[in-house]
Amino acid sequence: MTTTHNTRYRRRAALALLAPALIWQGAAQAQQTDSTTPARTAPAPAPATTPAPVTTVKPDEAPLAGSVTVAGERPTNRIDRQAYDVKADASSSNSSAADALNNVPSVAVDPDGAVTLRGSSNVQILVDGKPSAMMQGENRGAALQSIPADDIETVEVINNPGAQFGNEGGGGPILNLVMRRSRKPGGFGTVNANAGTAGRYNSSAFGTYNEGRWGFQGGVNVRHDGRNSTADTVRDRISPTGERSHSTQQSRSEGLNDMGGLNGTVTYNLGENDTLAASVSYHRRSNDQRGTDRYRTEDEAGLPTEDYVRDTRREGSSINTGWGARWDHKGTLPGETLKTDLRVSSSTNESTNNFANVYSMGSGRDPLSRQDNGSGSRIVDLTGDYERPDSHGVLKVGYKVARNSSTSDTLYTNIDPFSFGESVNPARSNSYRLREMVVAGYGSYQLRLNERWGVLGGLRVEHTDLDIAQLTSGVEAGNSYTNVIPSAFATYKVSDDTNLRFSYSHRIRRPNAGDLNPYVIYRDEFNVSSGNPKLKPTQTDSIEVGYETRFGKVETNLRGYFRKERDAILERKYFISDTVLLTTRDNLGTNRAGGLEFTVSGKVLPTLTVNANGNLARTEQTQVDTDGGQTRRTASSLSGQFRVNWQATPTDTIQAAVQAQGKQLTGQGYREPNATLNLTYRRALTPALALVLNVTDVFDRNKIETITETDLLNERSIRRAQGRIAYLGLSYRFGGTQGQKGDEGQGFRPRGPGGPGGPGPGGFNGPM
Repeated sequence: MTTTHNTRYRRRAALALLAPALIWQGAAQAQQTDSTTPARTAPAPAPATTPAPVTTVKPDEAPLAGSVTVAGERPTNRIDRQAYDVKADASSSNSSAADALNNVPSVAVDPDGAVTLRGSSNVQILVDGKPSAMMQGENRGAALQSIPADDIETVEVINNPGAQFGNEGGGGPILNLVMRRSRKPGGFGTVNANAGTAGRYNSSAFGTYNEGRWGFQGGVNVRHDGRNSTADTVRDRISPTGERSHSTQQSRSEGLNDMGGLNGTVTYNLGENDTLAASVSYHRRSNDQRGTDRYRTEDEAGLPTEDYVRDTRREGSSINTGWGARWDHKGTLPGETLKTDLRVSSSTNESTNNFANVYSMGSGRDPLSRQDNGSGSRIVDLTGDYERPDSHGVLKVGYKVARNSSTSDTLYTNIDPFSFGESVNPARSNSYRLREMVVAGYGSYQLRLNERWGVLGGLRVEHTDLDIAQLTSGVEAGNSYTNVIPSAFATYKVSDDTNLRFSYSHRIRRPNAGDLNPYVIYRDEFNVSSGNPKLKPTQTDSIEVGYETRFGKVETNLRGYFRKERDAILERKYFISDTVLLTTRDNLGTNRAGGLEFTVSGKVLPTLTVNANGNLARTEQTQVDTDGGQTRRTASSLSGQFRVNWQATPTDTIQAAVQAQGKQLTGQGYREPNATLNLTYRRALTPALALVLNVTDVFDRNKIETITETDLLNERSIRRAQGRIAYLGLSYRFGGTQGQKGDEGQGFRPRGPGGPGGPGPGGFNGPM
C-alpha cells in the first residue's frame, strides 16, 4: 500500500486511542459545571410498561415493554430489539448454534449454514455485540454448526439497528449471539455428553466462579459431526436463436469433521467504579470430505458429447482465534458510564482438493489435478461508549475504529497421469488481498415524553477506506466514502398489557472480500465464480410498526414492516463457454419487501404450551437483463414455526417443532418452499441430571431447491443434505445457580469462540 495510506491509518489509530480520554475529559468538565446544584437521580429512560419479570434490569436499561414468550423461549422486547432465551429450549444441550437460530421467529438456517431473516440473506451476525472473523463470508455456516447451542444465553433480533451498531459483515438486520454468563457469587457449571447416529458425538463443559474482586469463566467443547449430501442439477444453455444445449451434474459428498474449541475470561473489579477484563478463545475444525460428480453434456441436436466422473478428495482445516480487553468505568452521576473495548479476531482456512477424472465419452480435460486454497481474515475492533443520564433522558455518544484484512490464495496444479509431473495452471491460480478501515462516531438520545410515550433518536457517521490488490495481475485499486446513517424508535403504552412500537433505520451493506475479488475461481468443471470490484454498497431503508398485547396467559405480537434496497448486491449467472457457468455478483437494481410477522404463545393447558410464529411476506425485485432491459419479479410467501411442549409428567417433557420456509427470490430465480419436523424428549433423572433425545428432520425431507430463469439460462438444482439425525445424551448441572440466567449489572462476562464479550441483553448499551 502507499505511504499516504499507511500514514492515514496510523493517525486514525492514534486518535482512536486518545478518544476515551477526550470523552471522559469532556464529561468531567460537564460534571464540574453541574456541581453548583445538588446531585439527583436521573429518571429511567421511559419504560412503557412493567419490566420483564424474568430479567433483572438496571434502572438505566428499563425495557419499554413487558416480557413475552415466543417459540419456547423467554424473549424480552425492547425499544430496538427482541431477545430470545434459546437455552430454555429442550434440545439445547445437544444442538448447535445453527439449530438454536432455527428456533428464533423468522430466522432460518439451511443445511449449508446459510442464514436468512424474514427471507433476506443480508444478515449481520455478531457475537456478544461485536463482529467476529469466524462469522464472516463462507466461514460463517460452518462456524454456526460447530458452536454448542448451550453456550448461547440469548439471541437478540435487531431488524432496525440503532446508531450504535456498525455495518460490518453485511450491514443489514442483526442477529446478536449473547454468550452464556453468570455473575452470581460462587461456582456454577454444566457438562453435556451426546452420542448420535453414524458415529456422531459431541460434548461440552462450561464453568464460572466468582468470589470477591475476581471472576473466572470458561468452556470447552468437541464435536464430530457433518452432513452427507446429494445434488442434481439440470441446465439448458439458450443461444440467441433459441437453440438449447443440455447438461446435467449429479453430485454426492460425504464426510464427518472434527471440531473443538475453548475459551476463557478473567474479570477483576478494581473498586466500586472500575472493572477490567480479558478474554481469549480458540477454535479448530477439520474440513475433510470425499465427493463424486458425474457430468454429462449434449449438443443442440440432443446428441451426447461428453460423459465422465470426477472423484474429489479434500483435506483441510480452519482455525479461529480471538482475544480482547475491556475497561468499564462508572461516573459520579447515577447511570453514568464509560466503556472502552478492544477485540481482535482472526480466521485461517486451508484446504487441498485432489481431482481425478474417468471418461466414458470425451477426454478434453486433465485426468489428474490438484487445487490448494488458503484464505484468512483478521478484524481489529476498538470502541468507546459514553452514557450520561440527565433529568429528561439518556445521552449516548461513542466512536469506533475497525480494520478488516482479508487474503485469498489459490494454486491449481495439473498432474501428468504417466510421469506424475506437476505444472502450475496460471489461469486457475490467484492471490488477492483486501484491507478495509472504518472510522465512525455516533450519538443517540432516549427520552420519556410522558407516561405513555418513549422515543429514541440516533445518528451515525461512518468513513470507509478500502484498498484491494490483485497480486497475480499486479493491479491495485481503492475507494473511499462517507455515510450518514439515521435511526429512530418510539413506543406507546396503550395499556398495562398492550404496547405499540415504531422504528426506522437506514443501513448500508458493504461488499466483502469475496464479492470484490475479480479473479475467476474454479469450482468444478461446470461452475466457476468471481467477484466484482465495481460493486457499490447497498443502501437500505427499513420501517416497522409493532403491536403487542396479552390475553390472559397467551401473548401475541403483530409487526408490519417494509424494506427497500437500492443497488442491491445479487448473484448473476452467465455462460463463459459452451458448458461453464460463471456466478458473479452485481448491483442488479432495487428490492422491495414488506409483510406481516406474527407470534402467539402461551399455556393452553396446565401441561401444554403452544408457540406459533409466521411471516407473510411479499418481495419485489427490479433488475437489469443482459439486453439492458428491466424486469420486475414478485413473490408471495408464508414462512413459520409451530411448536408444542407437553409436560407429560413432572419429569418428562416432549416437544414437537415444525419449521416451514416459503418461496424466496434469488438474484435471477427463486428458491422453492421447504418444511421439516423435529422431535425432542427430555427426562429429568435427578434435579441436576437430565436425559435428552433429539431427532432432527424426522421425515428426512430437508432440501434446497433453486430455479434460475433468464433469457440465456434455465437451471434447476436440488440439493438434499442428510437431515434425519438422532442424538441421545446426558446433561448435568452443578453449582448454586442451577443454570439460571445471570443477573444484569456492570462487568464483563464474555464467552464463546467469537472473542471477548460485550454487553448483555438490555437497554441501549449495545456496541458500535
